[in-house]
Amino acid sequence: MRDVIRVLIADDETLMRAGIRLILENDPDITVVAEASDGRQAVELTLKHSVDVALLDIRMPGGDGLKAAEQIASRANVVMLTTFGEDSYVAQALKVGATGFLLKDTPPQELINAVRKAAQGEPILAPQITRRLIEKHLVAPDAGTDARRKIDALTETERNVLRLVGEGLSNTEIGEQLFMATGTVKAHISRILPKLEVTNRVQAAIVAHDGGLTRS
Repeated sequence: MRDVIRVLIADDETLMRAGIRLILENDPDITVVAEASDGRQAVELTLKHSVDVALLDIRMPGGDGLKAAEQIASRANVVMLTTFGEDSYVAQALKVGATGFLLKDTPPQELINAVRKAAQGEPILAPQITRRLIEKHLVAPDAGTDARRKIDALTETERNVLRLVGEGLSNTEIGEQLFMATGTVKAHISRILPKLEVTNRVQAAIVAHDGGLTRS
């Protein structure tokens, strides 16, 4: 039997939730296990259900998506859905631990693909968007020193994996470059994240950038 990706949708608009559910459940490997109309309910339902991916609207009454994301990120891979494309929203979402960021007008197949990637803990943002966010919002004056300290604690293999994560490669692509099985790449990343004191690979990519590990 195939593993089914369990999704929670949080949006205060009933029609938006229904539309997203309809798109996702066209894929046999995805099921929507819960719907929430505000951030507080999203947190409660995530605790109640076994959720792989939480799709959260940024602006909702009764607790917004950013606050919910901060509480959910340790239990599920969080993707922010919004009609607002400003970089500041993206930056805030990533800072609280979101795996990625999508606009609500994302085409159906891209939404399905994004949920599949998010379920694997892979970033949803294109590398060039991540770089712009890093440059504009996420780099502190001492970030380079702190990042280099964390990178120095990695093994050579872990540094190679982190470098490719920082360049936006998927687990499969990293495996091809480093001649590793995809499962081995995942295992390396699971060890790298706590060493870097981060919760997801987007934040790990930021450390790689700050520490001068990537070419961009």
